[in-house]
Amino acid sequence: MKVFHVISHFDLGGAERVAVNICHSATPGMEYHIVEVIRGNTPYTGKMIQELKEAGIVYHRAYMPEIKFHYLFERLAALTFPLWFIFIFRKYRPDVIHCHTEIPEFATYCFFRLFPKLLKTCKVVRTIHNTTLWNGMEWIAPRVERFMQSQQANIAISSSVRENYRNTYGQEPPIIYNGVSDTGHQRCYQRLRAGKTNILFAGRFEQQKGITHLVEIIQQMQNDNRYFFHIIGDGRLKTFLVSSLQNCHNAEICPTLFGLSDYLSSFDYLLMPSEHEGLSMLSIEASMSCLPVIANNCKGLKDTLPADWPLKVEDNRLEAYLHLFSNILPTLHRNLLGQQARQFALQHFTIQGMQSQYEKVYRLR
Repeated sequence: MKVFHVISHFDLGGAERVAVNICHSATPGMEYHIVEVIRGNTPYTGKMIQELKEAGIVYHRAYMPEIKFHYLFERLAALTFPLWFIFIFRKYRPDVIHCHTEIPEFATYCFFRLFPKLLKTCKVVRTIHNTTLWNGMEWIAPRVERFMQSQQANIAISSSVRENYRNTYGQEPPIIYNGVSDTGHQRCYQRLRAGKTNILFAGRFEQQKGITHLVEIIQQMQNDNRYFFHIIGDGRLKTFLVSSLQNCHNAEICPTLFGLSDYLSSFDYLLMPSEHEGLSMLSIEASMSCLPVIANNCKGLKDTLPADWPLKVEDNRLEAYLHLFSNILPTLHRNLLGQQARQFALQHFTIQGMQSQYEKVYRLR
């Protein structure tokens, strides 16, 4: 069985990581390919391609360059995707097209609108990765959603995602939780501050990830010498982040780190003030590494942690974060909390379980 995963680009991202993790399956008789819609061009791109080569996963590069300009190039990439992907499709004859996130979903929709007869031989699977869909592309959402529902393609990654999708589009998809690797070789992060409680924030510098809340927390805590914040990532709000924290000596901004999961156990806590998530891979990876997560209790993030988790904050309230840092963290047994998080993650979010459930879906006709 040939399964093609269509992703936005070869770059750092939760959806891309899920696709690659599924493709690492060792199930006999399964052949996996990964196709990008927009041509990635970051330091992470080459490393991801190298991982695919070493795993024997076939990959196909896009032609449209990644240029951020009001979603214009993303739309062009999706619209022109059928014109070059048809040659790859006819060469390999995939049994399943599995798309991840809006641009690949739009591209898949365009492809089968242009070549509808191919649906007779190819199944469509679509993973819904987020609680908020089609930001900036609301005009195409009804058509793509009707197509996905007609193909019974939808799979949600958490109960929060399923609930939001049902409320918005009237269908309740099944759930397959994302799986992450159990912690393997852990490395020491070289920029830790001795004598401090080292707090990690990692991810895209976008409002969804709570960048403004992060800035408020660090600014309010700059006189608390117990903590140091390590901010790792990149994104559209980088300029805002750098300018807002230029006078804060309790934080450092560093570029995206390939293989971040290998360093998670170096830190004392992970801070995630996200406004919404689909199902946070980073939170699960942190729990696998026994790294306790300080989290906004938002949909898609709260699903990754035990219901009674003591480090959840409601509605990103600044005073709640400050109370937690000042009064709660110093009293906690951090190692015991980390073990509790790890046991929860092992029970719910293994890669093997995710692979097995998706492969059952692929075989359904």
